[in-house]
Amino acid sequence: MTYEVLARRLRPRHFGELIGQEHVVRVLSHALKHGRLHHAYLFTGTRGVGKTTIARILAKCMNCEACVTDEPCLKCGNCVEIGEGRFPDLVEVDAASRTRVDQTRELLENIPYAPVRGRYKVYLIDEVHMLSQASFNALLKTLEEPPDHVRFLLATTDAKKVPVTVLSRCLQLQLKNLLPDRIGPYLEEVLSSDAVEFDTEAVAALARAGRGSMRDALSLTDQAIAFCGGALKNAQVSNMLGTLHRENLQRLIDALVAQDAVAAIQLVSELAELGVDFAAALDQLSLAFHNAAVSQALGDAAAQTQRLAAWDPASLQVAYQIVIEAARDLPLAPDPRCGFEMAVLRILAFRPMQVSDISMTQDESSGSQSPALEPSGASATAGAEPDEPQIDTRATLDEAQVDVRVGDTQSSAALDWNAIVDELKEDPLVKQLARNTWLIDYSGDILRLGVDEKYAPSVQAEHVSGLCDSLREQLGVNLRLELDRQADPRETPAQRDARITSMQHASAKKSISSDTFVRFLISEFNAKIDDKSIQPLSASSS
Repeated sequence: MTYEVLARRLRPRHFGELIGQEHVVRVLSHALKHGRLHHAYLFTGTRGVGKTTIARILAKCMNCEACVTDEPCLKCGNCVEIGEGRFPDLVEVDAASRTRVDQTRELLENIPYAPVRGRYKVYLIDEVHMLSQASFNALLKTLEEPPDHVRFLLATTDAKKVPVTVLSRCLQLQLKNLLPDRIGPYLEEVLSSDAVEFDTEAVAALARAGRGSMRDALSLTDQAIAFCGGALKNAQVSNMLGTLHRENLQRLIDALVAQDAVAAIQLVSELAELGVDFAAALDQLSLAFHNAAVSQALGDAAAQTQRLAAWDPASLQVAYQIVIEAARDLPLAPDPRCGFEMAVLRILAFRPMQVSDISMTQDESSGSQSPALEPSGASATAGAEPDEPQIDTRATLDEAQVDVRVGDTQSSAALDWNAIVDELKEDPLVKQLARNTWLIDYSGDILRLGVDEKYAPSVQAEHVSGLCDSLREQLGVNLRLELDRQADPRETPAQRDARITSMQHASAKKSISSDTFVRFLISEFNAKIDDKSIQPLSASSS
């Protein structure tokens, strides 16, 4: 007997066999039960979600010999013939192959005649957006006022290309893409009923590869059965789909977490030899970042076993954005491998570096600063001479402290932090760090600054070191700098400037609004004051 592919053999015969699309079934079932059938339905959605299948089921419901019902008997002649595609009163048209206006007029010539066998003459036009403008114009009048025995069922994957004049004459039903959580269990039922062995991970990969289309997922399952020789194994299915195997995905994530560019590029080379689909690999990588970020936000304890859970939220967000943009720009790359490699390198290059990642040493005699990466908690002062200035940036942000030591102590003094920040002439990023901190205390050799915990993840060690050098030069003292991460931030110099600017702007606006001539213009000519154009005198003069 000829083999029938899964997508055809398992096509739903009635609404009860449909997977998903409950919102559409609800509308149609109520219309059938209460005799409120619309004369024209437009089913929209991506490929393989059930548009044509639902239209054929609706044709059975309208023409079942028993009665109009939402549960066709599937046994009468009409139901059987509709299921087999040979019912004379169900006219199926592929609009992609009948785009000319003369073909549309030929189709409409038989509309006035009564049905041959059924209760209704049903016109099912698939991919209706492919009709020409002239064909749509020829269809409009009939579509608006068809005979009582005629029903139109239109289906399209691109509703935006359907003229609004046609949309306004139809009851439009949008079919949703199916989630992998709905497709996977159904595939497992199908494989179990066909006595096919499978791995759960292999089925999950097929469900994701379907991209919301049950038909595509079933077609891929057919292909996987043939490829794997009857038993679906995860490694073989991954090779067939061109996706990353779980072990390779974990190796890539390990290399990214360890900031190991050599290992990451070597793995990309191995993936290219395996024939991996790099577009699918980017999807898997973005899904890994998404899952880690969600688990981290929800405080999921299970996420602590994942390597990515150790990343801070900012790093995960940056990595996710890089991968999403890389997937979008992949067709612009010289080849997919280059696009994937650059995405990996961007993740390594643009990961926000936290103070907890770095320890640095400074050689005063040469006057140059050479950062040295060390494991968190390793002492940067080991083996140093007693009189050698040192900078030790330790993994202590989570302990609410970052130490930056510079030489000997000095006597305590009161500081005007805003004035000090205003006089800084350091690198803009260093000054930005200073502008987003506030003075907590300056006693002896310790200068304590507060940092908002939301800003803390973006703090980089070189900026802390630069601020330390600048303060030492400006104050003329050796000191120890401590940065405390706090959840209840005080006003920083940046916030002070924003507040002063806002007050000056409000004062300037009030002065302009109270001007006699301005008020005359507003009253007589309905003029309006453009807030963005208002600048305080101090701002404009500077």
